[in-house]
Amino acid sequence: MIIQILSILGFLISLYAFKIELNLKKNQEYKALCELNEQFSCSKAIKSKYGHLAGVSNSIGGFFFYALIFTLVSLNLNNFVFYLILIGFLSSIYLAYLSLIKLKTLCLICNSIYIINTFLLIFSYLSL
Repeated sequence: MIIQILSILGFLISLYAFKIELNLKKNQEYKALCELNEQFSCSKAIKSKYGHLAGVSNSIGGFFFYALIFTLVSLNLNNFVFYLILIGFLSSIYLAYLSLIKLKTLCLICNSIYIINTFLLIFSYLSL
C-alpha cells in the first residue's frame, strides 16, 4: 500500500514538472512555485540538457515509471518492482550529482523525486 501511495506522489510530482516544462516552452520568463533563486531552481534543471534522456523529458519518463510501479504492485509482482525501483534509485543518485555538481542548483521537485525513490527502494526491499 505504501509503495502505491509513493508511486502516486511520484506521478503527481512528475506531472507538475511536466507542467513547468510546458510553461517554460511557452514563456522563458515563467517562474514556477519552486523557483526561489539561482541556487534553488527547478527551471534550471528542467531546461538543462540533463532534463531529457534520448529526447524524452524526465517528467514523461516519471509518468511511465510510477504508473508501472503502481501497476506491478497491484499485480503483486514485487520482485520486478524491487529491481525497477533499484534502477530508478540509481538514476536518482546520478541525476542528483548532475544537479548539484554540474548545474550547481538544488531543484526542489527533483529532490522530492529522489526522496520518493529512496523510500520506494526501502519499502520495496522490505516487501520482498
